[in-house]
Amino acid sequence: MDNSSNFDEISEPGYQPSPSSLDQNDQSTVETPVYSTMSGDSSMFGRTYSETSAFSDPIDDSSYSSEPSPSHWPVTKSGARDQAIFGRLEMKQQKKVVDDKLDDQESVDLELETMKERFSKLLLGEDMSGSGKGVCTAVTISNAITNLYATVFGQNLRLEPLKPEKKSMWKREMDCLLSVCDYIVELVPKSQNSRDGTTLEVMESRPRSDIYINLPALTKLDEMLIEVLDSFQDREFWYAEQGSMSSNSTRSGSFRRVIIQRQEDKWWVPVPCVPPDGLSEKSRKHLRHKRDCAYQIHKAAMAINSSILAEMEIPHTYMASLPKSGRACLGDTIYRYLYTADRFSPDHLLDCLNIASEHEALELADQVEASMYTWRRKACLSHSKSSWDMVKDLMSDIDRTDKNHVLAERAETLLFCLKQRYPELSQTSLDTCKIQYNRDVGQATLESYSRVLEGLAFNIVAWIDDVLFVDKSVRTQDQ
Repeated sequence: MDNSSNFDEISEPGYQPSPSSLDQNDQSTVETPVYSTMSGDSSMFGRTYSETSAFSDPIDDSSYSSEPSPSHWPVTKSGARDQAIFGRLEMKQQKKVVDDKLDDQESVDLELETMKERFSKLLLGEDMSGSGKGVCTAVTISNAITNLYATVFGQNLRLEPLKPEKKSMWKREMDCLLSVCDYIVELVPKSQNSRDGTTLEVMESRPRSDIYINLPALTKLDEMLIEVLDSFQDREFWYAEQGSMSSNSTRSGSFRRVIIQRQEDKWWVPVPCVPPDGLSEKSRKHLRHKRDCAYQIHKAAMAINSSILAEMEIPHTYMASLPKSGRACLGDTIYRYLYTADRFSPDHLLDCLNIASEHEALELADQVEASMYTWRRKACLSHSKSSWDMVKDLMSDIDRTDKNHVLAERAETLLFCLKQRYPELSQTSLDTCKIQYNRDVGQATLESYSRVLEGLAFNIVAWIDDVLFVDKSVRTQDQ
């Protein structure tokens, strides 16, 4: 067989032989054109090579081997297209990385500016004039925690999880405001053994007792309240704004009247809506469980807040503003009951007063508290013989039968029952005065933190009660 027939046997479709693979003396083979069996569109995938490369040094013809080197294969059109695509993808990825770095830098710069603003207001005592007329550090931190709570939770009037940015803001800024408590310490004696065996007594610093006890508890209560809100991610009820309640939001006009009558004292609160058949038993059980949790958190936060306020010193301005007579504060009716009753019953007295609103309850609390401290001051002044005599007299049984002492104790009991009956009662005049004139940074931090958690827990309980009330109203109408 001739060379051309041998070539036909070993050739493949789309294959073009190299010059070195042919007999250089056979001119007919060189002159005969070879056609590929592939289509014209597929001819680009044929493996050919270029005799010279722009990226390689000139090579002598005699150095060619019997088989073309892969390093001398030219880049096909598809390979070039793939390289261009990969190049564009790489550029996009690099651009995305640069943009992410710029965004991160912008967020860091924004947080840094926010921290500078907080630090500046803390140093200036919220007095932007810089004249030194600002409030003290304790009041500044208390106001900062209160304002942060209003910013994060002020618009959250529904049983739903906090938005991620709000939750991150609350955690980040509260950590910053609470960090001051890490440096409030007290010195306590501690025994230390030296190398020679002698025992030395040294002073050791540790967190102040009220901060050591209350701050971890408040932090845990905070986390529990956030978990309660997060548990309402998937819920069977929804909310409709007052004034924009569509026909799909309520079943009938009577249902609408019930809800609006329920919310008439707080018209800005969104109205909860439930399905036509009411909530499922699983959903009602979940709501009751979370209500119990929030109620216990509310009681714990309120107890911590009351203990912190009790430890604060009574400002001199409050004592100076007290009336000379406790009877003038309470009025003849309440005073006569406190003074003449053999068996004092605060609950019976509150039932007889027929308190109609929270405003009346708060006004009564201010009057009872003022009269209590008036009678206490009179009891101390009447026994101011000497320091030792005053101690003996106050501990004796005779002092416990003193009129001023008895009236002060009964007023304190009445005030306690009033706050128990109206747990949502605002702070009294004495509490507000204590917060305003307090100079202890640790007490200010604990008081404000417990106060905002108490408010959040109370709101959650109220929101759950509203949903349960609507559910009960719908199921009652079905019956």
